[in-house]
Amino acid sequence: MDEYSVTDRTVGLDVGDRETYCCILDAEGEILEEGRFRSTQKGLAGRFSGMPRSRVILEVGGMSPWMSRDLAAFGHEVVVANSYQMGRIYQGQDKTDRKDAETLARLGRADPKLLRPLQHRRRSVMLDRGLLHAREILVRNRVQLINHVRGVVKTVGARVPSCGSAQFAKKAGSAVPEELRSALDPIVATIGHLTDQIRSFERQIQAVAKERYPETELLRAVHGVGDLTAFAYVLSIDDPHRFAKSRDVGSYLGLRPGKHQSGAKDPQLRITRTGDPQLRSLLVQCSNYILGPFGQDSDLRRFGLRLIERGGRFARKRAIIAVARKLAVLLHHLWTTGEVYDPFYNANRCEAAA
Repeated sequence: MDEYSVTDRTVGLDVGDRETYCCILDAEGEILEEGRFRSTQKGLAGRFSGMPRSRVILEVGGMSPWMSRDLAAFGHEVVVANSYQMGRIYQGQDKTDRKDAETLARLGRADPKLLRPLQHRRRSVMLDRGLLHAREILVRNRVQLINHVRGVVKTVGARVPSCGSAQFAKKAGSAVPEELRSALDPIVATIGHLTDQIRSFERQIQAVAKERYPETELLRAVHGVGDLTAFAYVLSIDDPHRFAKSRDVGSYLGLRPGKHQSGAKDPQLRITRTGDPQLRSLLVQCSNYILGPFGQDSDLRRFGLRLIERGGRFARKRAIIAVARKLAVLLHHLWTTGEVYDPFYNANRCEAAA
């Protein structure tokens, strides 16, 4: 049986924050009906709960997870279109909600694979990812406040001692000049409170990972991968078996160079940066640690150092991305096979072959 079954009706939904535009096509591609409904669970149920089974196309977005689940519960075939792919299709000077809904319906009727359909994560996983997002927001706010304090202190000729973000509130308390205390003391206190909240989230992440995601322990065996990265990796991938090969994970996370080949031209492009930006950032941080002064000797570190030794203007940056990509592939392989991490697997295999 094909991945997408044949239905008599194809429905395109252009989802808005308040209203969703709907376009329904029949088997011949003629418009049966157009209209709007409220972008709520009640509005969706009123429009689709009694409708005959149809193929419903909607673009990925903030409301697509619950909409896709509800539509599937009503018995419809649901296709969630990749927003990056739709950005290319929508290019033009004449764009309206009505035409967007019709475009989605016609593409879904012709071949849903043109939309590069996505698979939403399980609801429980999405809820647990809230811990990661909450921590990330607090970290970003703390960085902004720290930069503000350092910048203001410099204007009067003083400096806050160099230290990590977690120790900033303690170090900055005594370094703030007297004339700036009324303006900066509340901010320093807020930084200290944010640090406490960040640590609280990290403890929650460790507890949830240990209780619900035991596979994170297998991933933490890789030197440089901590609780946060292992947790983010498992929650972002969700189902490791949806990738035919471990190598596909590097592309999924946007860590491979883009392609724009035409005839004899094949320029070298930047990485695509698709997928989960938070996980990609964490993998790059792990790569920096692996290639840094405190990184332990391993196949990954040797691979990255060889790339750096080749030289070039951006040799180190390219090496960091390449190691991050290999790390993503390695973690997926360990997860799916259950193998114990061997930091010198490739080196030992080459020695055995020799």
